[in-house]
Amino acid sequence: MRTIDTSTVEEAVYRAALRAGVSLTASCRSALDKAYAAEDEGAAKFALGKLIENSNVAREKVMPVCQDTGMAVVLLEIGSEVFFEGAPLPEAVNSGVRRAYSDGYFRKSVCDPITRKNTADNTPAAIHTEIVAGDRVKLTFMPKGFGSENMSALYMLKPAQGTEGIIDAIVNTVKSAGSRPCPPVYVGVGIGGTFDGCAFLAKKALTRDIGTRSGRADIARIEERALERINGLNIGCQGFHGKVTALGVSCEWAPTHIAGLPVAVNIQCHCVRCVKEEI
Repeated sequence: MRTIDTSTVEEAVYRAALRAGVSLTASCRSALDKAYAAEDEGAAKFALGKLIENSNVAREKVMPVCQDTGMAVVLLEIGSEVFFEGAPLPEAVNSGVRRAYSDGYFRKSVCDPITRKNTADNTPAAIHTEIVAGDRVKLTFMPKGFGSENMSALYMLKPAQGTEGIIDAIVNTVKSAGSRPCPPVYVGVGIGGTFDGCAFLAKKALTRDIGTRSGRADIARIEERALERINGLNIGCQGFHGKVTALGVSCEWAPTHIAGLPVAVNIQCHCVRCVKEEI
């Protein structure tokens, strides 16, 4: 067994949140550069240039890369040989978020769903835990803005709809969203599992580097075909019409019931922020 004080987790969350708020992932920045090079002259290319310029300014001046500094999504892969001591794990995670959003001067965006009263410190975070082998903790911090989150969808397809139904669900979600999620988007897809588990798979897919492919050939083909069709929609950067509506499509899957085919589509805007640490 390996003992970890949860104050260590708090500090890791704090560091990750501060970094995530002011910088795009390397794969996102690379994808934006490639999109700019591929796009024809016009409004979409101009907008892509401004997105790249904005990311440069944010990184150099250590300022939020987007005004929506997001709801904190924290994924924890916890080794089965880890024993935590100290404050309860959720308390430690939320303390790290609270401190980072205060020290980083990030917008506090979390509120009661009914009264709409702001919690004033961007907590609680959305915390997901998975137990894995080993004695390490892998932490992923992803600030999730809601302009794109609001465009996400979950479908309970019939098994007979198969691969074509999955691809249609992905493409139609992006088509219906149009310019509202600030494209070019990154699309996370969950396939299978249960109603709730499928949504988590879609979220988890967004933590992958843009451009990576599933290890399963049939799933990888879904990713490729969906991306090709999305980029044929001519929505383009910020809705100005163009060749690049999505930077990538990533799918995660899980076994499901014989009577169902859940598909979740989680939309992420062009501002992909995701920091990973290992404890």
